[in-house]
Amino acid sequence: MPKNKEKPAENKLNFETSLGEGVHSQLKDAIREGRYSPGERIREAEVAVWLNVSRTPVREAFRRLQSDGLIILTPWRGAQVAELDRNQVVELYAMRRVLEGTAAGFAALHATDAEIDYLFELLRQDEIAKGDPAVQANLNRLFHETLYAAARNRYLLKASNALADSLALLRSTTYEIPGRPDTARQEHLLIVNAIKEGNSDKADLFARAHIEKATQARLALLFEE
Repeated sequence: MPKNKEKPAENKLNFETSLGEGVHSQLKDAIREGRYSPGERIREAEVAVWLNVSRTPVREAFRRLQSDGLIILTPWRGAQVAELDRNQVVELYAMRRVLEGTAAGFAALHATDAEIDYLFELLRQDEIAKGDPAVQANLNRLFHETLYAAARNRYLLKASNALADSLALLRSTTYEIPGRPDTARQEHLLIVNAIKEGNSDKADLFARAHIEKATQARLALLFEE
């Protein structure tokens, strides 16, 4: 009999845990998509109403998002989307430079003809989308996702996904800076040509140089008037 009494509680716990995972995923996507901006408060009650859940899974999701570095929990303001200062942005892009270079180097060794063709196609679409920063930023995202996939390294991909959470905290896109889309396209072209040649060292070098330029553009966008 005691075991029968304990089982419903166990089921309830699993249900609440499952809900917490779902809320965590929804909130992470909302932050990535800009529904919640850096520095903005996320109210527990509003999230519960939005997702039609109790506050318990929302609290669990908040704790996980805090562990992810996406929100800050304080006694006086509750949950607030994290903001990155200049040093954090520099550190973030330093890691991105290492990962991108490694991904490009591996892609030069492992990318299929279809993946290389797709990278060239994304650059063609980027050229057509001139003057539309939002479209070009999305094409840029697809370019880098394809680069990581072509590297054929699950641990590198996992690291890049973790980095993407922090990148989601950065407002707007560097493609809003005049001239940056054209420059980035030329940098991407150098990377893809090196990958097509199967030259791992050149692909690594060009990818790191690309992220270095992206770092300067991001710092200018966020911190320079």
